[in-house]
Amino acid sequence: MSRADDDRAGLYGSHETAATQRARLRGGDVPVAVYGLGKMGLPLAAVYADVTGNTVGVDTDAAVAESVASGDCHVRREPGLADLVADTVGRGALRATSDPVAGASEAAVHVLIVPTLLDGGGEPDLSALRSAAEAVGAGLEPGDTVLLESTVPPGTARDELVPRLTAASGLDTGEFGVAACPERTVSGQALADIRGTHPKVVGGVDDESTRVARLVYGEITDNDVLATSSAAVAEAVKVFEGVYRDVNIALANQLAPYAAAFDIDVREAIAVANTQPFCDIHDPGPGVGGHCIPVYPRFLTSHPDVEAGLLEAARERNEAMPAYTVGLLERLLEAAGSPIEQATVALLGVTYKADVAELRNAPSLPIARGLRAAGARVLVVDPLVEDWSPFEGCEPVALDALAAHEPDAVAVLTPHEEFHSYDWDGLAPTLVLDGRDALELSGTDHAVHTVGGKP
Repeated sequence: MSRADDDRAGLYGSHETAATQRARLRGGDVPVAVYGLGKMGLPLAAVYADVTGNTVGVDTDAAVAESVASGDCHVRREPGLADLVADTVGRGALRATSDPVAGASEAAVHVLIVPTLLDGGGEPDLSALRSAAEAVGAGLEPGDTVLLESTVPPGTARDELVPRLTAASGLDTGEFGVAACPERTVSGQALADIRGTHPKVVGGVDDESTRVARLVYGEITDNDVLATSSAAVAEAVKVFEGVYRDVNIALANQLAPYAAAFDIDVREAIAVANTQPFCDIHDPGPGVGGHCIPVYPRFLTSHPDVEAGLLEAARERNEAMPAYTVGLLERLLEAAGSPIEQATVALLGVTYKADVAELRNAPSLPIARGLRAAGARVLVVDPLVEDWSPFEGCEPVALDALAAHEPDAVAVLTPHEEFHSYDWDGLAPTLVLDGRDALELSGTDHAVHTVGGKP
């Protein structure tokens, strides 16, 4: 069903009762477009399609759009997603296009979940959002609502999105709605998160936008919908969540070297400290990757009017962990009688997160470079990686062939599910650095160490 089928499709400024609007949304009379069909966008589009029966997914990558349109799911290891995509496409509830203007012309509710990353200078890169806004504006009609799910610097909806939409559409503010509704999802449980693991946060650029956002997400989530006083506050909520994690992880990573200084297991100390209700220290590790935690602090530190020394220090600490991990491996190998320049080191799991096929900002990249610079032969093992070009000078090895290479050390950087069931006893006793302290290797003959563990 297209927008042209119902002139009353828009929810913004509607005089209908809330019950009628909810019924029209669920009945497919309020067409939805979701812009961005990546790891978070495709689950979101599938849930919208399941609820509304009338959703078009938009992705400028034609191959992605064609895949979704055929009922295929390009996002791996997201429980339930492949079945939901196949089901919603099969019953006509979900369609897909690579033409964002065409998608916009169909919709009355526009959901933006495009990437917001950093540019080469470490500043927020909103280019994808700006392009999406231009396309949405070209198809925007009075009564439409634009819901911004992308994580952005606070104030983006007000200062960036609204002016671009008005310029592209020729509409005045007040003729359409804009609300920030930041995604609060995690890869591997995106469907559950969208449907209600956490309360949904919304905030509009005006009261009517907030009302529409609450109504829409009241149908999408089974959890509460928390309305903030403005779009900027809603945007800040998501950024603050990510910054909290970055600073907390940095604290744990700062504590890790005290394992050697005090001859203690720092991880044990953290675990016991966390039994006190006011303490919630995260775990140390080899580094922080992905498109979220390493990126969101820059949405705040880039502001010219605020001194952000703590946030900068946390970033520096976390960005230093790959080098710390290389140094730790070098010390452990030296103690084991295998100088690093003569050693073969296997890196198990090089994506940024367990069971997620994404290398963005993965700490494995600088770790591999650091080991190579130190003279080590580096093997890389990861069942989710197909393009090994970022690991120049390293040797990709299948997991079942690892034992034949007789590594002097194995560093488990990202504990994919395959590594838990691996036949560790089939590997000759060796030094294992379990970077996330995720594997149960106590019953093996390997010399197991962790980041922050007792020396």
